[in-house]
Amino acid sequence: MKNELNHSLDEDYRDPGWLSRNQKYLAEFVYGGIDGSVTTFAVVAGSAGADLAPAIIIILGFANLIADGFSMSVGSYLSNKSELENFRKHERREHWEVENMPEQETEEVRNIFREKGFEGPLLEKVVTVITNDKERWVDVMMKEELAMMKRSKSPLAMGIVTFISFIIVGLVPLLIYILDYVTSAPLNHLFTSSIILTSLSFVGIGFLKSIVTQTSKLKSIGETLLLGTIAAVLAYYTGHFLEKLF
Repeated sequence: MKNELNHSLDEDYRDPGWLSRNQKYLAEFVYGGIDGSVTTFAVVAGSAGADLAPAIIIILGFANLIADGFSMSVGSYLSNKSELENFRKHERREHWEVENMPEQETEEVRNIFREKGFEGPLLEKVVTVITNDKERWVDVMMKEELAMMKRSKSPLAMGIVTFISFIIVGLVPLLIYILDYVTSAPLNHLFTSSIILTSLSFVGIGFLKSIVTQTSKLKSIGETLLLGTIAAVLAYYTGHFLEKLF
């Protein structure tokens, strides 16, 4: 019975790793890609609405990619670093309490699992199993008392993945303009081609988003397409209005 409890508690209080090791940064890639494609396509749409030259669109697009991508990745890094530091601060405090106030902390464990419906000998076995392993004890207190779970992902890696995704996916709306610039023969329907390419990237990102959020693929793709469309329409007509105004 004790071994079964040990195994069960280890399963419940280990780091949540429902994504495989190769997928653990998928969420950062998805959200970086969404921001990159939406904001860059908004720049392209606004520039097209203002009837700017393709070279200007490329310049504005790349300026947006680098500046916004860097800003977003730094924000991701600092936010997750602060969250990790806050977790470690509370974890150190729980370790101190377990070492210096074991009776009080044991009673807290007992109350936690009593509220979950455990009672009698089973409750005491659960409390014994938890308090016999200080690391598990602290993990339980962090999760149940403070509602805090330790992330296995590096804040630096999260920021880097966000930046790379922002650049890669955000580059899609500009591809046709870059191709037009480097080829000898000018291409036609640049903005229409950019719309098609960006829509395809929205579909791909929406599909990946459904994996991260565990929601309907069609719903996730539709939401991503709708978000991009709204941003593009607003940007296009803002550029068109300002071009007429000035």
